[in-house]
Amino acid sequence: MHELSLAGGILRMIEATASREHFLRVAQLRLEVGALAGVEPQALRFALSAIMPGTCLAGGEIMIDETPGLARCLDCDASVEIASHLDSCSRCGGYALQATGGTDLRIVDLLVMND
Repeated sequence: MHELSLAGGILRMIEATASREHFLRVAQLRLEVGALAGVEPQALRFALSAIMPGTCLAGGEIMIDETPGLARCLDCDASVEIASHLDSCSRCGGYALQATGGTDLRIVDLLVMND
């Protein structure tokens, strides 16, 4: 479950930001997970929930926005939405697709508190 490792990295980034920006806790964390990022959103949510106690994330709400995978077909030059790297072009049926979006895992924003 690499989501636990990802959750640890997210927590380290947030704790470093808390130290630099002088906030005590995070009331809300919003992440964006692309369909092609290789991350299972529910597993990431579970991992974050498991490591939250005793950190600045304790008691905070986790919101995860899932974004679609996007690709350009090298055969017909169409921009198409895909759910997996194994999908074919919905326009021509070709498999020569180059991912152009939905590959990221990123922290979108934090709602922080100083109490």
